[in-house]
Amino acid sequence: MSAPLLSATHISAGHGTGSPVLENVSLSLRRGEIVTVVGPNGSGKSTLLQVLIGALTPRKGQLTRASGLRIGYVPQKLQIDPTLPITVRRFLDLPQKVSDAAAAEALQAAGASGVGARQMTALSGGQFQRVLLARAILSRPDLLILDEATQGLDQPGSALFYRQIEEVRARLGCAVLMVSHELHVVMSASDRVICLNGHICCEGTPEVVSAAPAYRELFGSGTGGALALYRHEHDHAHHHDHSHDHTHHHPHHETAQ
Repeated sequence: MSAPLLSATHISAGHGTGSPVLENVSLSLRRGEIVTVVGPNGSGKSTLLQVLIGALTPRKGQLTRASGLRIGYVPQKLQIDPTLPITVRRFLDLPQKVSDAAAAEALQAAGASGVGARQMTALSGGQFQRVLLARAILSRPDLLILDEATQGLDQPGSALFYRQIEEVRARLGCAVLMVSHELHVVMSASDRVICLNGHICCEGTPEVVSAAPAYRELFGSGTGGALALYRHEHDHAHHHDHSHDHTHHHPHHETAQ
């Protein structure tokens, strides 16, 4: 098995001097896999991302990155002043200029070919997120991180966006880490799911996690059934390594939210 691109070991983290939001969290990300972190509001998903991208120093634990690791980041949302005229092509030149060929290739890879001349403020929600994706993959990242990247899109739009993420993963060979509250749609695109609520409650393949008692405790017993709708083409397209098909249970403890 390849060495992890990034690994966190027994991480505890929080903001200010308050109680930690995350306690004893360990995870690793390997090239080529799509990992999704799901959890209710206040579960520490954003805090975990801040630790992984280096924006927040953990109070305890260790973070290890592969040498020269390149990270591409797609934010939850990006506010652009509606009075600011900026085309998609100009936006892709921020913070540093890229060639027309590189910009066109990134837009094509993100499923947004042909929008380069349009104003950012005139794009639909789905097109806007695809342009953010194009900007994130311009640096040919080893690890692509997406924070609630489909918030505001309808379910078919979300499903199409996640299909695009799978294509980007195939094209770049990168690892993908997604944070989402859209359980069914996002899990359909995932190789591995981590269920977070201040600590890791369970992790494994989507099928295993959706059947896990800790997952159902957090999200309700009715959340597993719709998964099959989105995995119909995955079950025969991917042959999972079933050596990982078990749920890791972690002891529950109270966590300040």
